[in-house]
Amino acid sequence: MLREKCLVLCVFPSRLKFPSDLESLRELANTLKFYKTENYGYVLLLFCSAYLYKQSFAIPGSSFLNMLGGAIFGPWVGLILACLLSTFGSTFCFLLSSTFGKQYVVYFFPDKVALLQRKVEENRSSLFFFLLFLRFFPMTPNWFLNITCPVLNIPISIFFFSVLIGLIPYNFICVRTGSILSQISSLDDIFSWGTLAQLLAIALMALLPGALIKHYGRAHLKVDGVDSNGTSQVEISQDRKRR
Repeated sequence: MLREKCLVLCVFPSRLKFPSDLESLRELANTLKFYKTENYGYVLLLFCSAYLYKQSFAIPGSSFLNMLGGAIFGPWVGLILACLLSTFGSTFCFLLSSTFGKQYVVYFFPDKVALLQRKVEENRSSLFFFLLFLRFFPMTPNWFLNITCPVLNIPISIFFFSVLIGLIPYNFICVRTGSILSQISSLDDIFSWGTLAQLLAIALMALLPGALIKHYGRAHLKVDGVDSNGTSQVEISQDRKRR
């Protein structure tokens, strides 16, 4: 037993690196599962630290860590960990960007920030549902949303809960895949056309409440005698008389 532990301690550090392909992911998962049998707490701490590190510094690759969590801890514990860690890690990234990175984000991504700013302003009345849509169907990378939201003046409370709820479908798909990692032959099996269609359907459902809020808001303004730009009908008629 002592000899086996010494062997694990010698080999273990050399295998501790972020997986970049399916084969390295399987190898790391097998190593951590073996080590977890007698050192559950250490493996949990290692996984949480690695996840928060990648999320906090906007390093792409969360899908591999989600699959790793599913392979090590199973689908349900893995899903809970993925949701909590992605939320807190994204919030740390938000705070870092808000404190140190706003000017760099605008400098390096001016066009993308301007486009996202317009979309946010168009959906300001239903901002939470718009952010849910962006998270449910990740057309825009999550790391980019994390560093850009402070520039767009997104309240941190709305940001936090939009990440917590919005990434559940994505995290679930990745964690579920990790729990059956031995049956996966290619990374293309993770996001099939059927899976993407499901994510799109969920994202469109998130847009529905926002669309209803916008529609009701416009109807309410018209009833109150105010147009969509916030100008009352009295002001419009007075302006016409001046002309």
